Amino acid sequence: TLPQSVETYARLLKKSGYHTGSWRKSFGPGKLKGKFLEDHPAGEVYKKGFPAFLAERPNKDTPFCFWLGASDPHRGYKKGSGKQSGMDISKIKVFPHFPNDEEIRSDVADYYFEVQRFDSDVAKAIAQLEKIGELDNTIIVITGDHGMPFPRCKSNLYDSGTRVPLAIRWGGKIKPGKVFQNFASLTDLAPTFLAAAGVPVPKDMTGKNLLPALTGGGDMELRPFILTGKERHVPSQEAPDMGGYPSRAYRDHQYLYIRNYATGRWPNGTPNWQRAAIKDAWYGDTDNGPTKSYLIDKKDDSPEYQRFYDLSFAKRPADELFNLKTDPDQLNNIAAKKPELLKKYQALLATELSKSRDPRNGGPAFDFDAQPYGGGSP
Repeated sequence: TLPQSVETYARLLKKSGYHTGSWRKSFGPGKLKGKFLEDHPAGEVYKKGFPAFLAERPNKDTPFCFWLGASDPHRGYKKGSGKQSGMDISKIKVFPHFPNDEEIRSDVADYYFEVQRFDSDVAKAIAQLEKIGELDNTIIVITGDHGMPFPRCKSNLYDSGTRVPLAIRWGGKIKPGKVFQNFASLTDLAPTFLAAAGVPVPKDMTGKNLLPALTGGGDMELRPFILTGKERHVPSQEAPDMGGYPSRAYRDHQYLYIRNYATGRWPNGTPNWQRAAIKDAWYGDTDNGPTKSYLIDKKDDSPEYQRFYDLSFAKRPADELFNLKTDPDQLNNIAAKKPELLKKYQALLATELSKSRDPRNGGPAFDFDAQPYGGGSP
């Protein structure tokens, strides 16, 4: 949770006269009660969704900001739902760090089915905006907070874990069909929303206003690189270790460099569920599902399946470096083969972490692992 002194964009908009609200998952995992914030970070929760939120709008001229946060496509899935919906399982493409087997493709299809169900929720909200004549006066942003809940995806710093969709619509302001190839961060959304509303952007917001790029004519380069990081998703090491898997990453258009700070830990949780920090957690930093079970069950069948398993669950070195031009899926770590290039990217990452006073790089001391865990079981 955040201290009350930290301003969220939703709170700033509310102070400026906006009607704010949210639906389903907008904060979490965790519990607000008894913590620091007295109000919800994304605005009051409307259990009956967007229609109920609009019904409580003070008047038709009141500007509004709503967080439509569905639980789809979180696990678990109804097994076989993708195929039952009419998807051709044989045409499903999977990441190359998975075997191209029917069990995996079917699991991915079930994930796609829930993505489509979320699309339906969005379509209903858009229809409501159109009905009240506010569609073209509303900025609509569709995005995700992390990669799909599969091994080596969610809770990892590879592209499969950090690269998410970002689609933005603003009728009459943003030209439809425009595709950007530059780097954007979800931290850019808050200053973008505030700028669109004419609300001053706090100086401590690190993101960039996307509006000049979105409404301009070119593919404006906001930044030449992107930074990502991880501390703790769930405590998934062996008791009494309640720590996470601290990592930082620097990615530009050519290379991805990942620095892992605790190489003795399991990147996606201990395989020994009997010793897990959270009772019975089994590879606890990877959501349970058919693909996870399949990779673990098949690992001893052949060297190929062992490699699939290792890519997701084995311990990792301190430095990982990938050439994105020749290895776009980040499967072959070249750190040991390119020492000079490695030094360059180590320095690039260290410079940026120093600017932000990151505790992992000489900033103020802060024990991430000692913070209480407020989420649920993995």
